[in-house]
Amino acid sequence: MNRNRLTNHTLPTVLFVDMNSFFASCEQQDNYWLRGRPVGVCVYTGQHGCIIAPSVEAKTKGVKTGMRLDEAMRLCPDLVPVETHPTRYRSYHVKLISVLKQFADDVVPKSIDEAVIDLTNYQLVYKDMEQLARTIKVAIRNEVGDWLRCSIGIAPNVFLAKLASDLQKPDGLTVITPDTIDSVLRSLRLTDLPGIGYRMAVRLEDGGIRTPLDLRYASPQRLKSICKSIVGLHWHLRLNFAGEVDLDSHEEYKSMSAMRTISQEQRSSAERLDELLQSLCLTLERRMVRQGVFCQNLSFSCRYHTGKTYNCEVSFTDPMQDGPDMYRIISERLARFQAAHHCEPVLNEHLRSMSVVVHRFVPADAVPFSLFTNDSRKNTLRKTLYDLKTRFGADKLIRATELRDNPAYRDVIGFGNIKDL
Repeated sequence: MNRNRLTNHTLPTVLFVDMNSFFASCEQQDNYWLRGRPVGVCVYTGQHGCIIAPSVEAKTKGVKTGMRLDEAMRLCPDLVPVETHPTRYRSYHVKLISVLKQFADDVVPKSIDEAVIDLTNYQLVYKDMEQLARTIKVAIRNEVGDWLRCSIGIAPNVFLAKLASDLQKPDGLTVITPDTIDSVLRSLRLTDLPGIGYRMAVRLEDGGIRTPLDLRYASPQRLKSICKSIVGLHWHLRLNFAGEVDLDSHEEYKSMSAMRTISQEQRSSAERLDELLQSLCLTLERRMVRQGVFCQNLSFSCRYHTGKTYNCEVSFTDPMQDGPDMYRIISERLARFQAAHHCEPVLNEHLRSMSVVVHRFVPADAVPFSLFTNDSRKNTLRKTLYDLKTRFGADKLIRATELRDNPAYRDVIGFGNIKDL
């Protein structure tokens, strides 16, 4: 359901729950020895691994998301590297949402570690939103995990509640109202506002908007002119309590991507690289099956340690969903490219990362039958396969191509990756 609305609303009835250092806290929750120690969650723990989630203790010592593991270890010698466990984080996310729904039906997950509770229709039930937030914190500790902490922001709309949740970490509780918003914005920079990155900040500054207060008091017409889109109007609505534009709970996929950074061990073997490409295609197959869509476009790209890149894009006459077919098409493209240019293999020892992206989706029930091939049985079998995986576990029924002693592809999860849950 899309709960966005264009009505003035000044009461702080929206709660934004932001779990603190979520991945690392889940590891500490399940491993008592890690509690109180600086922890860095990584996809792999070699020296060139990357920190994807530092614990609260690691953050206080300067360890940041995206930092290389060897750099983090120099900065914090007692850092404990831990390999990521996506299934664990998904399980805690489901428990979290279940607890939040005990307080209201209007709960919208925004990412794996964030959720919105819209209490606009519960004002007769909850008289004191701050006390309710404290109750929610206790419920999370009691029913999800005693080592898990969250920061909660309370405001009249989702954007300001998100901003409030960022102001005090860890374990914070902040309220933004029409009486306090100017004092909050006065202490911030444009890039401190969720959704404003460096490039947007430059565009706003070029238009004379240099501070969050300037942004709040600019007219909607001026902001639309500077942003060259309706985004400018959205900023006016968010900062002036004039509407809600961030509560759409059923945002559709515009594209799906599967990407992996290549380890040294994987780069050294052509078979491992080929296996990884197959696994990326199967990952996209799984996601398309679960979302009930086929794709009409596919792109494949590689990045190398030399700074060079390789890219190709394919459009399909008949919409596609099958992972092995996508792998075959990419492999044929690579072979033709290598033959035409008499060059070394595209998948070589200099590879840094590879990604496969699919887009231009068609609903499965709208895919036309081909005049020359009948894939209906194949499509039904593929859907049945993933239905069984969902019911009995992903490892209970697998393709022969997935049978490997030491798979190159490892399950990972991003903070925003919740649509498939």
